[in-house]
Amino acid sequence: MNDELDNRIRVFRAEHRMSQADLAEAIGVSRKTISTIEVGRFVPSTVIALKIARYFGVAVEEVFSLKEEA
Repeated sequence: MNDELDNRIRVFRAEHRMSQADLAEAIGVSRKTISTIEVGRFVPSTVIALKIARYFGVAVEEVFSLKEEA
């Protein structure tokens, strides 16, 4: 599990009423890729992060953020 990166992919998917498979198809990756990013097991490439943000029409920082240090 990656301890540094948070994401709001699940929130954006829920707001758009779409599945992981729908998002994956829309940006050209596998459903497993979306799943592993969403749960924090995989840090997306810059290209994938930008594609996700572009799909939802937001800045990448609205989808991904660094966790605050304790």
